[in-house]
Amino acid sequence: MRVAIQGERGSFSHEAAERMLPRCTVVPCARSVEVFDQLERGSVQAAVIPIENTLAGTVAEHADLLVARDVFIQAEHRLRIAHNLIAAPGVNLRALRRVLSHPVALDQCRNFFRRHRHIEAVPFYDTAGSVKHVIANRMSDAAGIAGRQAAEEYAGKILQAGIEDDKQNFTRFFLIRGTGKSHVSQRRRDVGRPRLATDHKRLIPRGANKTSIAFQVKNVPGALFKSLSVFALRDISLSKIESRPMRGRPWEYVFYVDFLRGDDEAARNALRHLGEVAEFVKVLGIYRAA
Repeated sequence: MRVAIQGERGSFSHEAAERMLPRCTVVPCARSVEVFDQLERGSVQAAVIPIENTLAGTVAEHADLLVARDVFIQAEHRLRIAHNLIAAPGVNLRALRRVLSHPVALDQCRNFFRRHRHIEAVPFYDTAGSVKHVIANRMSDAAGIAGRQAAEEYAGKILQAGIEDDKQNFTRFFLIRGTGKSHVSQRRRDVGRPRLATDHKRLIPRGANKTSIAFQVKNVPGALFKSLSVFALRDISLSKIESRPMRGRPWEYVFYVDFLRGDDEAARNALRHLGEVAEFVKVLGIYRAA
């Protein structure tokens, strides 16, 4: 199976993809939107994307793309994020003057830079990409911060392992599939009004017990209370709720909710009820909880 990821081979997304789909063929993409484009064109059969980190929060661009595009979440995976300082063979820690990595990774290794104030933190587009760049260019005064798999992928040397500040650092990844519909037709509709998408039965895995949705409420008193009551009335537990600005609609917001039920009668009734009180509802996926 060909699986698209954002970033280079050796990235955490690469590791998550191989854990979720062993023996898959990973297709690296430079940008997140390219991942979704490849999926909708049918160039790949699936994609693996990070959606939330325990320290940095939600990956906003991916949350927006899940609403805007015709894709469906089939699985989730929680990956422990361990950052390593990786350089070209022969380079030692004393020689370093720069360390490259994704801005989120740099921010999660603040204590390392406090201890080594002569080393500059340099933002780069990807964790594994920073290691690839440092080694390909034989940089003698620089290193990258990435996972262990990046060192193996590019024959790098781990100078220090586990340099992240917080060991309780996990990222939640989604395995997503295309629904067979082009996002071009979606754009001809109002992207802010996706349909209620509960008809992807073939994409729901056996044993699914978790659902992710997005919805917008009307700007009237009690609208959010009424929306959430459809779950409370049926004893459905919400594991997450947050809001995001709606693209192209200033000062309007989309609510993202995860609840702990699969495709059963109570969940279907709750979604139908929600459809009556919300501006729109989109089921982003129904899958087994990690």
